[in-house]
Amino acid sequence: MKKIILIAIALIGLQGFAQEQGREGRKHHRGDHAQMDLTAEQMATLQTKRMTLALDLNASQQEDIQALNLEKATKRKAMMAERQANKDKGAPKKLTSEERYNKQIAMLDAKIAEKAKLQKILSKEQFEKFENMKKQKQRANRKHKNGDRKGKYQNN
Repeated sequence: MKKIILIAIALIGLQGFAQEQGREGRKHHRGDHAQMDLTAEQMATLQTKRMTLALDLNASQQEDIQALNLEKATKRKAMMAERQANKDKGAPKKLTSEERYNKQIAMLDAKIAEKAKLQKILSKEQFEKFENMKKQKQRANRKHKNGDRKGKYQNN
């Protein structure tokens, strides 16, 4: 009888420990990203360097991409700050359908403008490679979001 009670206590203790480990692991994915600590200039520089390595950009293209990435990073930083301020206030404001529509239109217009600027800066081959990289990243993010944790090189 004592052995059964000891085993039950041990199992309950292990279960609690396992759940605690899981919470800490999830906290990292909720937004505790290192990029939140970076300035807009730092984020833009990192993104430009990544694109330079991936797309073999020349000096002129690097300058243009840096300006584009800085503009994008500044807007993103402002949106993150606004979102955090709304979150700190308490209950987030529910957008009306019209506000949601206008916000989506503005975001899509910004994406279209960014794509047009990129097409002017990059060569046709570079732009195609950039689009493919973006699609691969979106697929990987979608898989990660949906919980598909299979290895990258594992056959499905």
